[in-house]
Amino acid sequence: MARKRKRKSRRRQEGRKILELVPQYHIESGEDKPVTAARNYIASFGIQPPSVLVVKRNEHTTDRYFWAEKGLFGAQYVEENHFLFPSLQSIDLQEWDNDKAVATAATR
Repeated sequence: MARKRKRKSRRRQEGRKILELVPQYHIESGEDKPVTAARNYIASFGIQPPSVLVVKRNEHTTDRYFWAEKGLFGAQYVEENHFLFPSLQSIDLQEWDNDKAVATAATR
């Protein structure tokens, strides 16, 4: 029997495209919990928001976090609610042919 495919939310897909345009940092958690490792990395290197931190927990698992002016959030939450973050609202997505996305900064 064929498995039913999980429906992909358009809102989340749009949020994912926006997050792909933000600077990303790849780190390993080591002995710390992934959130603690992300917070320590942000503090030690003075990373400015908005940015995405991809924390490798072990060889199979990675956690993604979004560093915003308001604090550190799970990337999945930000993908679904990207319109709540002012730093992401300044990024406008324009759809081009062949699903290529171009970012333009909006001035207000």
